[in-house]
Parts: sequence; C-alpha cells; structure tokens
Amino acid sequence: MRRPLRIVIAEDAVLLREGIAQLLRRFGHEVLAAVGDGPALLAAAQQHRPDLVIADVRMPPGQTDEGLRAARTLQSGQPDLAVLVLSQYVEQTFAEELLEDRRAGAGLGYLLKERVGDVEEFSDAVSRVAAGATVVDPEVVRQLLARRRDPLRRLTPREREVLAAMAEGRSNAAIARRLVVTEAAVTKHIANILLKLDLPPAAPDDHRRVLAVLAYLRA
Repeated sequence: MRRPLRIVIAEDAVLLREGIAQLLRRFGHEVLAAVGDGPALLAAAQQHRPDLVIADVRMPPGQTDEGLRAARTLQSGQPDLAVLVLSQYVEQTFAEELLEDRRAGAGLGYLLKERVGDVEEFSDAVSRVAAGATVVDPEVVRQLLARRRDPLRRLTPREREVLAAMAEGRSNAAIARRLVVTEAAVTKHIANILLKLDLPPAAPDDHRRVLAVLAYLRA
C-alpha cells in the first residue's frame, strides 16, 4: 500500500477544488489545505510543508499564471516539493518553463482536467509525482513538440509581419512606416521575436536579427 501523502490544493473553482479534496481523502491522503488563489497557496504550503502541491495555472488575483508562479516560488524554498499542475488548457509557455526548471529529485506533473477520465489513473499519477516521477499528459507533449518543430508558431501575426520586413533588410524606421506604427512599437516587437525564437541574449543584436531572419527563411 502506498504511503499517505500530505497535500495542498490550489484551484479557484470551488466544486472542482472540493471534489479533488474528497477524491484524495478517499485514497487515504491528507489534504492540509484547499485554497482558491496564488497568495493563499503560498501561505498554506509555507505553513504546512506538504509532500505535494496540486495547482491550476490560472488563478486569482490576475487569472494568468499565479498558480505556476506560486509553485515555482515554493520549490525554490523546498527543492524536493512535488508539483502536479491541473489545467484546462495546454499553457505552452508555462509548461515549457515548468519542465525546463524541473529540479533533480522533485516530481512534476502536468495533466489536463478534461482528459482525466479515470480516478484510479489520477491517483496513480499523484503517487508517482510525489515519488519524484514526471507525469505529463500526451496532449501536452504533442503540442510542445509541435511548437519546438516550428518556432515561428510562437509569433503573433504582427510579429510575423515585422520579421518578414526584417528579412527584406528593412530598418526599424522603414518597418514602422510600412506597418504604420511607432519605431518604439517595432523595437518591442523585435525584442519579443528574439525572445520567442530563443536567440541567445549574449550575442550582438545585429547577429540575433540575422539568426531571426534565417529562422524565418527556413520555415
């Protein structure tokens, strides 16, 4: 029999939060706290020092990435803390950050709520993550692999327009005139393009622009 786990849950949907808590108790685990926002997750986990945190990505107060940020903050103070993310969608950027920052020995899971169709499998995933394993929904893996194969998919339509103009050798001022935006806006778009294409910040900006254009031409 697997040992009972000490768990903190963070989910802003009340019915889902209580349902997860009841399910975990049914399998013999101890739910130390069940909260509905990022700050409450931080407070509860720091107070109880759980074996595992189960958290949604998007939660109050901002409904962006509060759950993920809180979990990563907790891991920085408790490196062996296991984290299981339950999300409605594949948050690609957040999933990549979470997987890339995975600490040795700390379990990690990323499951999609709508695809959890068996409570026994969910219980098994909880136990495996707590034991240090990595458990990721196949759909999350599929989307992350597709994104890595085509880095230009990360760009917005406007960023693609800017990159296309860069490929023509146009200056920031010329791009701004073509798109009827300010040069400051073009500069911001280019910074986002370089970031999304994972181009090394240590390289000179002109070299990074060339690398971005090459990525565009290869696509």
